[in-house]
Amino acid sequence: MRARKQEADVTSREIFAVTIAFTLVCLVAPATMAPAQHGHAQQDTAQHRGPADIKEYIESLERPERDQYQKPSQVVEALGLKPGMAVADLGAGSGYFTRRFVEAVTETGRVYAVDVEDEMLTYNRESLVHLHIPYTAEFILARPDNPKLPTDAVDLIFLCNVYHHLDDRAAYFSNVKSALKPGGRVAIVDFYHDERSGELGFPKKHLVPRETVLGEMTKAGYRLVKEHAFLSRQYFLEFVPAAP
Repeated sequence: MRARKQEADVTSREIFAVTIAFTLVCLVAPATMAPAQHGHAQQDTAQHRGPADIKEYIESLERPERDQYQKPSQVVEALGLKPGMAVADLGAGSGYFTRRFVEAVTETGRVYAVDVEDEMLTYNRESLVHLHIPYTAEFILARPDNPKLPTDAVDLIFLCNVYHHLDDRAAYFSNVKSALKPGGRVAIVDFYHDERSGELGFPKKHLVPRETVLGEMTKAGYRLVKEHAFLSRQYFLEFVPAAP
């Protein structure tokens, strides 16, 4: 019963999030946009998002129909988050998962919302206030090659639809290993590199096959400990650092 109530509460907040999206976009759109994190084409790193781009990007992240395939409540439940835990939401974007994480770990835990675009962090921060979520996050403006996480700080590093944006991924995840507490995990959710991903709005060639993720994470010094199969369009993998 409690889980259903929590899911209903989040759903109502998501509806509210869509209604306030335009207001919050007005807060971030006038600012000069930061470079996209690799984007879906390499040349995007040399370009800047304009007001229309940031507005459309936020709308795409917050559209209600996303819940149907993303199953956010089920994802959070599968991660086994508990009050007092620390989570890093890498590529946090509009805060789609950030706000769910802060509710899961409560005021006794900590959530690091990490993004390379300051405007997305602004939206994320403001959405927590407008949605009346009683807890907050720590917002980190990262570099594409460095999330700037504290050492030995988090129980979970989470990425949703972000892995395929990263360059030199083996080196990236080798470096972020230092942010994990003993027993910490890395969870990666991203679209399948085939017809299962559905319509995406960008070429599928920019996606990373599951098998490539496994190889790169092994190279970075991790081993797969769990794979969840309830997402129809995305793989959902959990890794831990491999024994030395």
